[in-house]
Formats: sequence, C-alpha cells, structure tokens
Amino acid sequence: MIWIVAIIIGYLLGSIPFGLLLTRAAGMGDIRAIGSGNIGATNVLRTGNKGLAAATLLLDGGKGAVAVLLARFVLIPLLGAPANAPSEWVVYLAGLAAFAGHVFPVWLNFKGGKGVATYIGVLLGLNWLVGVVFCGVWLLIAYTRKFSSLAALTASATAPVFAYGLAGTEDSALALAATCGVMTLVLYYRHWANIRRLWDGTEPKIGSEKPKTE
Repeated sequence: MIWIVAIIIGYLLGSIPFGLLLTRAAGMGDIRAIGSGNIGATNVLRTGNKGLAAATLLLDGGKGAVAVLLARFVLIPLLGAPANAPSEWVVYLAGLAAFAGHVFPVWLNFKGGKGVATYIGVLLGLNWLVGVVFCGVWLLIAYTRKFSSLAALTASATAPVFAYGLAGTEDSALALAATCGVMTLVLYYRHWANIRRLWDGTEPKIGSEKPKTE
C-alpha cells in the first residue's frame, strides 16, 4: 500500500503545471504557445516577466522536495515501513514519481516540462548536499558558457557521480545514484532538441532571446 500511495501522491504533486497556471493567471495566455512551448521557468522567462519565471522555478522545485519530504516524514510514519525493503526506497520512489509527473503530466497529454527544477527539488529533499552541488555545477556552466541547456545537461550528468560519493553508506549511495541516473536519462531525452542545436551551434545563449509577444 505505501508504494502505491507514494507513487500517486508524488506524481500528482509533480504534475501540477505551475508555469502554465501562473502565466494564465497573469493574463499571458497559454505559455505553450510561445518560445519552446515548454511549461518550465526558462520558457516563462521568455515572456519577459522575471518574477513569474522565478516563482515557476521555486514552485517546480518545491513540488519535488515536498513529495520526498511527505514520503519520509508523513507516509512512512503513518503507514509503516514497507516489508522486505528499506524504507528509504519509498522516498526515492516518491521523488521519481514527482519528477515523472512534471515531465509527463496526465493533465497536459503527458507533455510537460524538461524537469530541471523538479530534479533539483527532488535532490534537495533526498540529499541536500547533492542538490547544492547540482546547483553549483549548473551555475558554473551557465555563467561560463551561457547555455542553460548545457548547464542542465552537465549538472545532471555529474549528479549520479556526486550522489554516489556523498550519500554515505554503500546502499544509500547506490540507491541515490540510481535515482539520479533515471532522472538524468529522462532529462536528456527531453533535451534532445537542445542537444542537436548545441551540436549544430544554433542553440541560443542565455539572454539572447527577446521576449515574445502575442
């Protein structure tokens, strides 16, 4: 039962499309009709509203962290640890479900965001140190190379390595590294168009795109 509840709650939290809801509430229409068509903070920033973009980033990250923390501090104490498995696995599963909910939300025909902010939120909930390292790698690449996509790809590629090195016990390290590995593979899949543009030299740099108007 706890496995099913963790998956459902994690997925439902992750599938809340904050970027879409916030831009609609602000009278900007459907965020999917501009820029990359994505519902994440990067595309919200293309509207020119930095406040909405920041709010989207925080909320998309927050839902990942909340899913993990709910599993750890509410579901496990309430429903009990699962039989024949470490209780922490329920927490990892809740985080993966939240990430999947953001990337493949049922409400939007399974076409959601690219997952960077929610990845960070899940990491901060699972192991805050690994989450901080992820953010540090992202900021370093974004500052030096000026590509948001390259920063996300680099940070996610290194996340399993840092997770394994910083998680503590061998079992925890393997579980956290595997969780990061799954999210990284999905993130690369969602960034495939960005990868091709990076390869072709046509990927826009941070700040190079002007806000688009209806």
